[in-house]
Amino acid sequence: MNGDVIKVISGTGTVYGGVVHVVEDLDVGLRFHGSFRNSPGQLFHIQFSLHRVPLRRMHQALSLPDHSSRLLFPTVEQVLRSAAPSMDQFRSFPLYNRAIAGNLPQAQAVASIITQPTGSAPFIVFGPPGTGKTVTIVEAMLQVLHRNPNARLLACAPSNSAADIIAERLIDSGELTDRQLFRLVASSRRRQHISPKLVNFTMTNHRGAFTVPAAKDFRHFRVVVATCVAAYTLYSMGVSRGHFSHIFIDEAGHALEPEVMIPVKTMADHRTNVVLSGDPMQLGPVIHSHVGRTLGLGVSYLDRLMATDMYHPRIGHGLTTVKLTKNFRSHPSILDFPNKQFYDGELTPCGNTQLINSLAQWSGLVTPGFPILFHGISGQDMREGHSPSYFNPDEASLVKDYVCKLRTDSRLGLDDSHIGVIAPYSAQCGKIRTILRQQYSGITVGSAEQFQGQERRAIIISTVRSSREEIEFDLRHTLGFVANQRRFNVATTRAQALLIVVGDPTVLALDSMWRKFMKYVLDSGGWRGVMPDDFGPGEGLRSAHDPDHRRVEDHIRQMIEQASGGGDIADDVERVELAADAPWRVME
Repeated sequence: MNGDVIKVISGTGTVYGGVVHVVEDLDVGLRFHGSFRNSPGQLFHIQFSLHRVPLRRMHQALSLPDHSSRLLFPTVEQVLRSAAPSMDQFRSFPLYNRAIAGNLPQAQAVASIITQPTGSAPFIVFGPPGTGKTVTIVEAMLQVLHRNPNARLLACAPSNSAADIIAERLIDSGELTDRQLFRLVASSRRRQHISPKLVNFTMTNHRGAFTVPAAKDFRHFRVVVATCVAAYTLYSMGVSRGHFSHIFIDEAGHALEPEVMIPVKTMADHRTNVVLSGDPMQLGPVIHSHVGRTLGLGVSYLDRLMATDMYHPRIGHGLTTVKLTKNFRSHPSILDFPNKQFYDGELTPCGNTQLINSLAQWSGLVTPGFPILFHGISGQDMREGHSPSYFNPDEASLVKDYVCKLRTDSRLGLDDSHIGVIAPYSAQCGKIRTILRQQYSGITVGSAEQFQGQERRAIIISTVRSSREEIEFDLRHTLGFVANQRRFNVATTRAQALLIVVGDPTVLALDSMWRKFMKYVLDSGGWRGVMPDDFGPGEGLRSAHDPDHRRVEDHIRQMIEQASGGGDIADDVERVELAADAPWRVME
C-alpha cells in the first residue's frame, strides 16, 4: 500500500528505507533519501514490512461490545420473526431494472431484503458465477431507499474494484446525486485510479489526497460506499452506531470475517439489517498463516453462516437466503460441468445467444458446437535462475499458438480485451505476458484470484504442472489447480463462449475433480493431444475404485488435511517459494 516502508539492502550491506508512493499492478514505485545511489544492473535484497493498519482495525472492531448476537450467531427464533414475501407483494413495486421482473430468484431476493423487519438476522444473496449478484444488490438498495425516506445505507466490499462497481451502478441508475451518495476512498489511493464517473462523489483535500467531510455533514448522504477496512474511518470520526439502517457487504465470501466485522461491529446497532452477497463455492479469504488457517480464519462470515441449516438455499429460501440460478455468462456446454459439480445442477443458461454461441463453430475446435478444448501436453515445469516460481515453456508456447489462431481469424471479431489467460504461477504468467507482449499486449494474463468476478469471450487456462513430485508442495500450500476445487471453479467459469485448457493430463488425473472434467471433455469430443497413462480413446478414465487410484486419492486427502490443519513451514527457503505464488489481496 502507499505509505508502506520497504527496506532495500545493497551488496555491501547498506540498508535504505524506501516509502511506497505508487502501486501499479505488480510494479511498486519507491522514494528514497537523497543518499541512495542506484547503478544500472545493481541488485538489492528486499525486505517488506508488515502493514498493520488493516489488522489493527480488525482487532479494534472485534474488541467492541456486541449489541446483539443476531448478527454473529443468528437463531431459528430470530429468523422466524418474519415470513418470506409472496411474489404478488413484489409485483406491485416499480422496478429500477426492469429485467429483474422476469428473473424470479432475483425478484425474490429483492423482495426478501426490502420486507425484512428492522433488527433481522443477516440475509444472504447466494450468487453463483454470471447470475447478476451485483445487479440484484443494487436493485435492493434502490428499493430500500424508495420505500423508506429515512433509510441510510452503508455498502462495502473487500476490494476497491468491487466497491467502485457498486458505486458506479448506483450512479448509473440516475437516482442519487453527489449530495446523496459518497464514495469514501482511503487516502492512500491515487486519484488516477478512480473512474472519472466517481470523482464528483468523492472528496479531496488541498493536497489532492482523498479525505472525508465532517461527521455532521454525513447526515445528508443516503448511501456511503467504502471498502470494509476503510469503513473504520466512519467510526473513528464519530459516526454513531445505528446511523445506517442497512449494511450491504458485496463479495463477502472473499473477505476475512474480522474484515467484514469492521463495518458490522462499528456501525450496526440492534435495528440495523445486514445483507451479504457472494458465492461460497468460489475463492474465499486469502490466508498465509498456517496458525490462522488452523483456527478457522480461512472461513468467511458468509461461509460460516451458509454452513448452518437455516441458511441452506432450500431450507432458508426467502427467509435467510436466495440462490440466484439464471446464468447470463456462459455457453451451456461451458456451464454444464461446474453447474453439476458445485451448484446441484440448478443453474440455467440464459446468456445472450449470439454472444455465447459466437465461437462454437471456430475451426480450431475438435468438435464444432462444443466450445471446450482440452489440449494434453507433457511439458516440463521449470524454474529460472533464482526465481522460486514455476513456468512451463511448452505450455506457454501452446497458449500463444491458440491466441494467434483466435486473433488472426477475422471471422471471429475478437480483440485483446475478449481473451483472458489464467495460470496459477507468477512465473508462468510472466512468461506468457512476455511472449504475447509484441503482438497482443492488451490480453490480460493472471491467476484465478485476479480473474474472480471477471469474464471474457475466450479463456485459456495453463495448468503448468508436469511433475508429480511438485504436487505435494502445492497441496501443502494450496497453490496450483490440483486439489483446489474453488480455484478450479473460478478458472473454468470465466469463459462466455470458449474455454481452452492446456495441461498435463497425467498429473491432473491425480485429482478427482480434474479427472471428472477431463472425462466430460473426452466424452463430449473436446480432446486433443496426449492422454494420461490410465485412459485412452473409448476407455474412459480409470475407475476411482481402482486400487492405484485409491492410494493416490488417499495421499491427496492426507495432504489436504495437513494443509488445512496447519503445521509449520519447513524452512526459510520454502517460505520464499510460497511467497512467490501465494495469492494476495490489497486491503485499504
